[in-house]
Amino acid sequence: MEWFTDADYWLSRLVFQRGLAVIYGVAFMSSALQFRALIGERGMLPVRHFLAAIPFRQAPSIFHWHYSDRWFAVVAWTGAALSAAVTVGTADLVPLWAAMLMWAVLWALYLSIVNVGQTWYSFMWESLLLEAGFLAIFLGNDKIGPPVLLLGLLLWLLFRLEFGAGLIKLRGDSCWRDLTCLYYHHETQPMPGPLSWFFHHLPRPVHRVEAAANHLAQLGAPLALFAPQPVASMAGAFIVVTQLWLIASGNFAWLNWLTILLALSAIDGARAAHLLPLPDPPTAFEPTPMWYVGMVIAVTALVCVLSYWPLHNLFSRHQRMNASFNPFHLVNTYGAFGSIGRIRYEIAIEGTDETDLTEQTRWKEYSFKGKPGAVHRRPPQIAPYHLRLDWLMWFAAISPAYAGSWFPQLFLGLLDGNPAILKLLRHNPFPSTPPTFLRARLYAYRFTTWHEFRRTGAWWHRTLAGEYLPPVTKADGLAPTPPADDPST
Repeated sequence: MEWFTDADYWLSRLVFQRGLAVIYGVAFMSSALQFRALIGERGMLPVRHFLAAIPFRQAPSIFHWHYSDRWFAVVAWTGAALSAAVTVGTADLVPLWAAMLMWAVLWALYLSIVNVGQTWYSFMWESLLLEAGFLAIFLGNDKIGPPVLLLGLLLWLLFRLEFGAGLIKLRGDSCWRDLTCLYYHHETQPMPGPLSWFFHHLPRPVHRVEAAANHLAQLGAPLALFAPQPVASMAGAFIVVTQLWLIASGNFAWLNWLTILLALSAIDGARAAHLLPLPDPPTAFEPTPMWYVGMVIAVTALVCVLSYWPLHNLFSRHQRMNASFNPFHLVNTYGAFGSIGRIRYEIAIEGTDETDLTEQTRWKEYSFKGKPGAVHRRPPQIAPYHLRLDWLMWFAAISPAYAGSWFPQLFLGLLDGNPAILKLLRHNPFPSTPPTFLRARLYAYRFTTWHEFRRTGAWWHRTLAGEYLPPVTKADGLAPTPPADDPST
């Protein structure tokens, strides 16, 4: 079976699988720590309500058979524990079938979570993790050589991820075509990081180089992935470098890290092992079982069939930015930042414990863990962890339609002093008793200039743009706003 495996890619597989296990662990931990407020029994979008309206065939999940907050916690922490076991190499110590079973359990558990997560789990990196996780089931372990067909499917996934994002930019905002999008992006991106202020203040010619390099990474490098070595390795390395630039300049959950792992699968591990101080490759692999060969061929055929829909989307005039064409999130279409905001808006939620509102009423502002709030607070490093509420608040600031049915439930939770919701926040200005009134105001944010920063020490400057939601109490009966399409960037 020499045609079926390529021993030169043993290192690529090792790095990909161990790194993927780490990302799985972060994803499961993120779910375990946040689900009660988001989709729990007292959450903003309870799973029970969703399951009552959506059949299993539309959203396959073990929670269709049973749901409770305790059971969800068991599923999430089980996934985190199994991820940790795979990270330290357990899957390489067991027989091939057992390793495949471990990866299959991780995929099934996370699929169950994503399919009941509703708008909180509608981001592209959720589908990307599930698609990559499905392919990892069939990559094998140290017992056998890396299967060539599966390595090709990883490249096909990376190609769709990058090329789709490149096309959506060319077809979208004109600033991508005139190379000016990075004049704004570092300031208006969903969740800036500690270095975003400095990236924003790079000279404008550098921003134009950034935009051009992005086009090269997303439209040129993906085509080179299928060229002979060492061209494919060079393309993969270039994608890695551009993803590291994105990691330094912002917070995009595990999107960039997973893209790096996919890009590393294109790099010839044998050449890398000679250039870097890396461990020696395995001396020999066991014969490849025929049942495994059959499964890999079947999975390859399945991906080929399912590729029709994302391929059609890629070359459509009405290209969708992110979409799953089946409830198992296999062979998806991807894209990011087809349009770039020129002005950053942020919602500030404020409360008061006064019983009567006057012009002298003192309002206290809630602060979030990741999104901008206090102007003197430096943007934090959050990724690869995913703060789901903070991300949705960015979308809600773009348009109230993105707030869907969860924003009124957030207000009701704060007015009730819901402890699960309060845990999602950085600071609760009402630690003893909940506020009597809440309101939401919309602010326009911009990064301070170098002069303003030296003078005030503030990272942000904000200006009141208007009222987002007028003062309300629990007695006002908050009504859900009309839902928008699932957010994706």
